[in-house]
Amino acid sequence: MADHALARKVLQTEAAAILSLVDRLDARFDCAVQLLRQCKGRVILTGMGKSGIICRKIAATLTSTGTAAFFLHPAEAIHGDLGVIQSDDVVIALSYSGETDELLRLLETIRRLGAKLIAITGGPRSTLAQAADVALDCSVTEEACPMNLVPTASTTAALAIGDALAMTLCVEKGFREEDFASLHPGGKLGKRLMRCEALMRAGRHCPIVHAETRMRDVIYEMSSKGLGMTCVVDGSDDVLLGIITDGDLRRHMDRASEILDLKAADVMTRHPVAVSRSTLAAEALNIMEQRKITSIVVADGDAPKRVAGVVHLHDLWQMDLF
Repeated sequence: MADHALARKVLQTEAAAILSLVDRLDARFDCAVQLLRQCKGRVILTGMGKSGIICRKIAATLTSTGTAAFFLHPAEAIHGDLGVIQSDDVVIALSYSGETDELLRLLETIRRLGAKLIAITGGPRSTLAQAADVALDCSVTEEACPMNLVPTASTTAALAIGDALAMTLCVEKGFREEDFASLHPGGKLGKRLMRCEALMRAGRHCPIVHAETRMRDVIYEMSSKGLGMTCVVDGSDDVLLGIITDGDLRRHMDRASEILDLKAADVMTRHPVAVSRSTLAAEALNIMEQRKITSIVVADGDAPKRVAGVVHLHDLWQMDLF
């Protein structure tokens, strides 16, 4: 069996590096968040080597939570790409030493343009920290590397600072679950964040009858649409009055001889639960499971509600939401 002692030491060292950051959060962090929130341009992340890799991850996290951000390689910047930096941008520069030559060459241009600079560095007295509008300290007491050479705990700490900035910023900006859904349409995450509008049975596929419809025609509508239910609307503009389900039919079986002569309004369940087009599919699934129902009406408006479509439990299960 392999000796896990070193692996445990690596994890403990990196965990300690992150925890040590907690007590260092102060007004400088708040200032960095406000610079990002007030940014009218883009957020540009830049760093060399492994710091550059961390920058790419931070940029991706910012972008996915509603803040336009991208990575600029500092070596390529000084060979022609400096033109991407504009006066209304905020540059986040990551260098553990704070003395990375390629980054320091960018300082003159950043200052000349008037862009704001946030430094994430393990050298609070370094050239980079001194030149920044805000410098965030991500220093660690030791790397997780047994030789104390390979950037490990330090890159973990820098990434954690980046995540803290991104998450605080998205809350400050009022970024919502619905906003996240619109930025993540693909893959399993996209499925979980899909809205009811994309899944509902609408138009000729949506079971609808009028309040005055005879039950023999109601049953035909329910059977032909295959959802085990139908919406009941008024006769003019599809205002939702109620629904009829297979359960409603069973409850009226003691009047079997008369049921075909009844009208939809006589059998329907009034004030059914309904969701909006923008309701997340996962939320609709939760409602259906809690209420033990197999279909839910998607409606436009609040009072009155107009039928837009119906979402069936099988449609949600087939999406593999969880």
